[in-house]
Amino acid sequence: MLDMFRRPTDPPEYWNYYLVPAGAAAATYVAGSMATGNSAGFGSSLALFSGLGCIAGISSMSSQATTRLAPWLAMGGVGSGVFAALGQMSVPATVYAQLAVASGIGLFGGKQIADKVGPTELPQAVAGFHSLVGIAATSTAVGDYMMHDLSHMDGFHAGSIYMGSWMGAITCTGSIIACLKLAEKMDSKPLMLPGRDAMNIAMASTSAIGLYLFMTTQNPSTATTALSLGTLMSGALGFHMTASIGGADMPVVITLLNSYSGWALCAEGFILNQPVLTIVGALIGSSGAFLTKIMCDGMNRSLANVILGGFGTEAGAVQTAEGLIHKEIDVDGATEAMCDAGKICIVPGYGMVVAQCQHTVAQIATKLAKQGKDVKFAVHPVAGRMPGQLNVLLAEAGVPYDLVVEMEEMNAEMADVEVSLIVGANDTVNSAALEDPNSAIAGMPVIEVWRSAQVIFCKRSMASGYAGVDNPVFYKPNTDMFLGNAGSTMKGVLAGIEKRGW
Repeated sequence: MLDMFRRPTDPPEYWNYYLVPAGAAAATYVAGSMATGNSAGFGSSLALFSGLGCIAGISSMSSQATTRLAPWLAMGGVGSGVFAALGQMSVPATVYAQLAVASGIGLFGGKQIADKVGPTELPQAVAGFHSLVGIAATSTAVGDYMMHDLSHMDGFHAGSIYMGSWMGAITCTGSIIACLKLAEKMDSKPLMLPGRDAMNIAMASTSAIGLYLFMTTQNPSTATTALSLGTLMSGALGFHMTASIGGADMPVVITLLNSYSGWALCAEGFILNQPVLTIVGALIGSSGAFLTKIMCDGMNRSLANVILGGFGTEAGAVQTAEGLIHKEIDVDGATEAMCDAGKICIVPGYGMVVAQCQHTVAQIATKLAKQGKDVKFAVHPVAGRMPGQLNVLLAEAGVPYDLVVEMEEMNAEMADVEVSLIVGANDTVNSAALEDPNSAIAGMPVIEVWRSAQVIFCKRSMASGYAGVDNPVFYKPNTDMFLGNAGSTMKGVLAGIEKRGW
């Protein structure tokens, strides 16, 4: 995925050489197993190496300088883990052949999807991948149950099977709905069925009863019924709960489903007695949970409120109150305002991602900074429909990381900002969050651009944002609406700056 942000002028990279340690570890495993005739010890060592590789991959993502190293370390870790698992399997050669064919199909399909996914499709692509993890977890759990006799299955193993199937099913159906909503193939409005909370409680209670029965019974028929019912209720719960969440909350749902997929993978590790799956699953589950907490804090809402609140209306719905008048500005006016300003705040949003104008915006910032102007980028924690998406786009466009500041830091300086340029953002700069207690986004922390001397609001139309909530900033006396496609308007501003010889 990182290659989609790579520039043609970037120098060649050799991060792939970090796969060498994984290859050496796999070769040592093969040589040691053949020399001793016992692969168990070497397999455990390789599994440990795999877990360490995955941990190193995640830790490498904490710094911009090592981010591109992270996928290669993770690939080496996961690859060596798969190698260790295959080596310890005791199955006929025909099964290995089946695995090879299935893996080949998966690799081909994944490559086709990766080649077609662009930055704007990343959120729904991630949601789609989570659904595959859910299918895999449920299939593994059900398959393991079919292979084992209940009389030889302890409570821990039974619980792992049930939870693996349960978490996999809710991840699968929930991810499919999230993918469809993010891709705008499904109405982004929350599904408001009568008695929806009672329905959710009933499905969750049925799942809990199924878990108890599955872990305590020795009757195969009862166990099969309990597992089937629990999996069905989980899938229905994932479908209904995600469909009942509005489009504006989908970024939080993505991170929550990411956490679900990790815990499903963790359960698979317990089921199959594969520590690497448990390690990787725990890493994904906990990091997804932490990110979900960060996202909820960024909206000043609890996770329960997101899951049960049904927040969000149809994206793009114009909810402008009658009688309000907005001012507009053209390219020349916007260019002059920015060139005359000493301190400028640029707030990117999903509109910048769609227009793919990050390079133009970066050039504008660079040229203004060379004239001694204080230029900063402010990114909201939940902006861009996918956490970190805007930061990656700005980094790919060559924006120095020290110019990208947190929302709180920028708000502290906003009174000194002479011009705030909003490029495709909306809900994250909506003053209604602080000024209107009846607003659907009331209490949500936002970038307070309206406190700057002048606001230039670049967006395609006067329509509301993804949350479907009108933005009072459009009509404030210090706001000028810069309407049009961000790609065209930003090129116009850049051309105007260049005409000055800057």
